[in-house]
Amino acid sequence: MFNLISRSNVRSDVERVRVPDKGDKIIYETEAKGFNPGLIVLLVIGGLLITFLVGNYILYSYAQKTLPPRKKKPVSKKKMKRERLKQGVSAPGE
Repeated sequence: MFNLISRSNVRSDVERVRVPDKGDKIIYETEAKGFNPGLIVLLVIGGLLITFLVGNYILYSYAQKTLPPRKKKPVSKKKMKRERLKQGVSAPGE
C-alpha cells in the first residue's frame, strides 16, 4: 500500500503495526479518560438502593419509638371458655 503518512506527521504516542494483507494500521495508545458508563449506572443504582434501605431503617426506628403499641384482638367467649376448662377452672354459670 502507499505510505500516505510521512514520518514528520506521526505523533510520538502512535505506533505503526504491520497487518498481513491489510496495509499499515495505526494504533493510538491513549489512556481512557472519564468513567465507564456501566460503572456510572451501577453506582447510581447502588446509591439509590442504599438510600432506600437506610431510609426504611430510619422510618422503622422512628415508628417504633413514637407509635403506641398495637391493640390486641379481642378473645372470643368460646376461646376463653376453652382456656378456662384447660386450666381446670369451671366457667361461671355452669
